[in-house]
Amino acid sequence: MKNILLTGGNGFIGKNILESFLADKYSIKAPSSKELDLVDEESVEKYFSTYSPDIVIHAAVKPSHRNAIDFNNILYSNTRMFFNLERYSQYFEKMLVIGSGAIYDMRYYHSKMKEEDYIRHIPVDEHGYCKYICEKVIEKSSNIYDLRVFGIYGKYEDYAIRFISNAICKTIFNLPITIKQNRKFDYLFIDDLMPILDWFITQNPLYKSYNITPDNSVSLQELAFLVNQNANRELPIKIVQDGLGLEYSGDNSRLKNEYQSIHFTSPSEGIKKLFKWYNSRKNIINKELLLIDK
Repeated sequence: MKNILLTGGNGFIGKNILESFLADKYSIKAPSSKELDLVDEESVEKYFSTYSPDIVIHAAVKPSHRNAIDFNNILYSNTRMFFNLERYSQYFEKMLVIGSGAIYDMRYYHSKMKEEDYIRHIPVDEHGYCKYICEKVIEKSSNIYDLRVFGIYGKYEDYAIRFISNAICKTIFNLPITIKQNRKFDYLFIDDLMPILDWFITQNPLYKSYNITPDNSVSLQELAFLVNQNANRELPIKIVQDGLGLEYSGDNSRLKNEYQSIHFTSPSEGIKKLFKWYNSRKNIINKELLLIDK
């Protein structure tokens, strides 16, 4: 049984990893930030002097989304966390970094970005720029892999700002669904990430970066219709800004060429599963957070 160090175990992706089949197949340690401060060089050094993980899944990040509490030192904190782990790469088999489509620079998104497209522009936002800097090291490494996730949804995500969960929770309270501007996304259902991680743990990938995206993109308006349909309701769908925004999607052919048995949950089925999860946990939903569209 391989030993895995999971960073960000208390986050959306981390929580799902700890509740997945991966937690039965592998011995996963997910230290809290108090137990392992990834920004602090001495804390990381102390951890690796005590534990010897075979695999590192790096899912920790200082958030820069609309609901983030602190926007200070985003670039410093996130690059520091990565490099404090990277400097011990000789001591583990591989590190899987949960990356982002933000690396492609939000100003120049186009349909189905290819992995190598990231070199065309340097992102202007701190989150994307951090991913860009780290990728320059990852592509020259021998055992670090960048798994670029675009849209991803599922239980434990922030329903106050994440569109699919937000829309589902609004239908539960009979509230209208709001779309700032209609756009197409590559939305990966969180459960589909787990076998992909397992594949990267057990196999020897040919490249250092992969777009972790489903086959088909879907618009926010289409998703809103699916949520209404699943709830068996016809709640209003309000689109604030006209037109179709830039598409946020990635070409997954590199991944599918190597992992040929990969499976993606359809948006309809994913929404159905997530609706059932929220519907059975109405008590955890704060309606007040749904009244303000961020």
